[in-house]
Amino acid sequence: MPSSFRFVHAADLHLGSPFKGLSARDPELAHRFAEATRKAFTALVSRTLELKADFMVIAGDVYDGEWQDNAVGLFFNREIARLDRAGIPVFVLRGNHDAASVVTRSISMPENVRGFDTRKPQTHRLEPLRVALHGQSFADRSQGDNLARSYPAPEPGWFNIGVLHTSLTGRPPHADYAPCSVDDLRARGYDYWALGHVHDHEVIDTDPHIVFPGNLQGRSIRETGAKGAVLVTVTDGRVTGCERMIVDEARWALLELDISGLADLDAILSALEEALRPHVQAAEGRALALRLRLSGESSLRAWLLANRALLRDEAQAAAARVDADVSLEKLVLDVTGGEAREAEAENGDPLIDLGGMLAGLRQDPEVLAAVEEVIGQVTGKMPHGLGADLDTGPEALAALIEEAGEVLLQKVGGKD
Repeated sequence: MPSSFRFVHAADLHLGSPFKGLSARDPELAHRFAEATRKAFTALVSRTLELKADFMVIAGDVYDGEWQDNAVGLFFNREIARLDRAGIPVFVLRGNHDAASVVTRSISMPENVRGFDTRKPQTHRLEPLRVALHGQSFADRSQGDNLARSYPAPEPGWFNIGVLHTSLTGRPPHADYAPCSVDDLRARGYDYWALGHVHDHEVIDTDPHIVFPGNLQGRSIRETGAKGAVLVTVTDGRVTGCERMIVDEARWALLELDISGLADLDAILSALEEALRPHVQAAEGRALALRLRLSGESSLRAWLLANRALLRDEAQAAAARVDADVSLEKLVLDVTGGEAREAEAENGDPLIDLGGMLAGLRQDPEVLAAVEEVIGQVTGKMPHGLGADLDTGPEALAALIEEAGEVLLQKVGGKD
């Protein structure tokens, strides 16, 4: 075995991801993230070439699902061909999103691409490096078997890599596919486990190295922070380096802003700008999709609810003052009432009777059922995916009725 070599371990490219929910809310932003997904892989290939890595491993989910057309396959082929011309082999395993039963279209790939069988574990060997790679692709999306237990014994005197798309013992919110334990992986006697499926970077163990590289590009607010692959260095048959390769082109950020004690909209916007700056700096020039959640206790609650559209526009404008490449993906109002409403009650405001009546509706089963029915009718007419993440549980419906009541009080009271 050569004294030293390096390889790139990536997973979960999700090329062709449609961003359905985001497309319905903000088509332009969805297009930017779809482009970012492709650009991230292009950047990974470029970095691999610059570093002169000896080979690349992709541990599942190259594609997000069945191709709408051949464009996504042609893109992957074009980028992989750059590695082929440089003599860099690429080992590709199918995961749940690009299982053999899911992605049925195909484009002929360059000679450097080697896939793993779906029927049983398969071993690929790199003779010059004395590296053996063992893996099994998914035949179907739902893979409930422990595939690791059937992987072959290690090749004596070689550097053995296990390639597996798995949830291990469970990594919510990721689906439980090809479950196995760390002990199952250790028992195979391999030197490195190149895992996929979990979108967060995680080094599970270092004896041997068991690694989730995470996905190349964040695709939703659940996937914040830097994304990429890992560069693994092997010296004298042992892993001596496992460095992250950050290649994402755009990022997601969740900003929680407590507006308790802020007197007016100007104060809220000023606080937003100040709180946003660290997120922009961390993005290092990348486009940023921002989800803003306002929380705390404020007498402005009713006004904010009644003027949500204006608030969103003002928040977007404030974000643009910090950096032109920040897009407000979603505004969430999680603000409770403040002193102003209590003062009205003490003064005998006639609207309090209306407020009390509205408060009673929050617990009325018939009202809750009617609201849920109306929501179902509305979301059923929305573009696909737009209402997918809408919570219609009893607590969420009660909160919605409360918000509607406060907006009504705001309007009737002439405080708009």
